[in-house]
Amino acid sequence: MKGLIQRVSCASVDVDGQRIGEIDHGLLLLLGIERDDTSAIADKLLKKVINYRVFSDSDDKMNLNLQQVGGGLLIVSQFTLVADTQKGLRPGFSNGASPEHGKAMYDYFVEQAKQQHPYVQTGKFGADMKVSLLNDGPVTFLLEAN
Repeated sequence: MKGLIQRVSCASVDVDGQRIGEIDHGLLLLLGIERDDTSAIADKLLKKVINYRVFSDSDDKMNLNLQQVGGGLLIVSQFTLVADTQKGLRPGFSNGASPEHGKAMYDYFVEQAKQQHPYVQTGKFGADMKVSLLNDGPVTFLLEAN
């Protein structure tokens, strides 16, 4: 499971012209689910996302996590994040989860996130989404769990 986190001043996701998720200051998480991912792997990645210290403290050092700054978490499924790009000029998706497994893992991840963090918004799994963000920094990290 891969999660690309971006520290944002604001972020939103629209589907079919309708805003379905939006946060102010916080993290946009693009979540890539692989075929062998389990709930235990999802739990590991979620713990990293929520506790990863990417927000500045009073000394302008990245020492604070999402919960410490009271930021929002916008979770968007991102199938292309797990693409194999090592060979050739076209991505391969053999490591990606099936749609059924991907949705089950995404739903699990979101439910766990909502239990552990007070402000969680989401995209819509499998939808054609339009994601907007104002990257703060920019600060972007690729987190992985297996």
